[in-house]
Order: sequence, then structure tokens, then C-alpha cells
Amino acid sequence: MYICNTKHRNVKYYNNFINRHNKFYVKKFTHVAVNARIVLVPHCMRNSSHCLAIEKNGYYICMSCGNCKINYINTLLKKLHYKENSLYILKGSTIIKDIIKKQKPRAIIGIACLQEGYQAFRYFQRHNLVIQFIPLLKDGCSSTDTNLLEVERILQM
Repeated sequence: MYICNTKHRNVKYYNNFINRHNKFYVKKFTHVAVNARIVLVPHCMRNSSHCLAIEKNGYYICMSCGNCKINYINTLLKKLHYKENSLYILKGSTIIKDIIKKQKPRAIIGIACLQEGYQAFRYFQRHNLVIQFIPLLKDGCSSTDTNLLEVERILQM
């Protein structure tokens, strides 16, 4: 079970939903090549006071400055031979439609708060996309955190 600091009363429901759906999609996910996947992370994981990411059309491009955990994820993507530009640091969820239209991924690794993850599963299901979701361990819309071991495990599938 994922733990999140959210004060939302549906934490147990969201956790159960996400765990169930991650398990349901895991086999399909492992059959999608890494060059057909994208990774979506929230901008709140950035160290905004030191981040050198470049803002572009509703998302940020990681410049690998090393000032936050997103750099670690970006480095892993390169090491695991994910395609270039497969990491999107989202300013909000409205840009997701444009990213999917442009990139045409077959699978998505999403990192977000539980409520956003729940909504993303619903959206991606309607578009026949395979998803693996990793919730934030600390949420609150700034200086958030996630389990990097879980991120690494899913990226390596």
C-alpha cells in the first residue's frame, strides 16, 4: 500500500484503486518497449529555488542540474535507453492531451498525488494507454517527494 501525506478522506480508496490497476496493467506494460513510453512527473517535485529546467508550453524540460530527484529519474531514463524527450515535468494536467497527441506513447509512467493518479488512470483507460503509477510520498504542491526505488523498479520493467 502506498502512503501519502494527503489529507483527502479517500486515501484508502485511491490506494486500493491504484494498486489494483497497477497490477492489472503490469503484464501489458512490460511488453511495451522503453522507446514507446513516456514519464510524467509533477512540477512540484522540482527544487524550484535552484531548478534550471526550461519552461516550454505547459511543461518543463529537465536540464540535469542535479538539484532535485527529477535529475535522478532523467539520468535513469538515459541509462535505460528511453527515447530522448520521454520525461515531462508537468505544470498541470491540461497539457497531457497535447503530449500524448505529439508523442503517441503506448505506455505511461506517471508520478503524482493520489487524486491526480486516479484521474489519470481514468483518462488513459479511455485512450487505450497502459499505465504504471507511482504516488507521491509527500504531497502539497511544493517540495513533494516520491519513492525513487519504486520509480527505478518500474522504469526497468
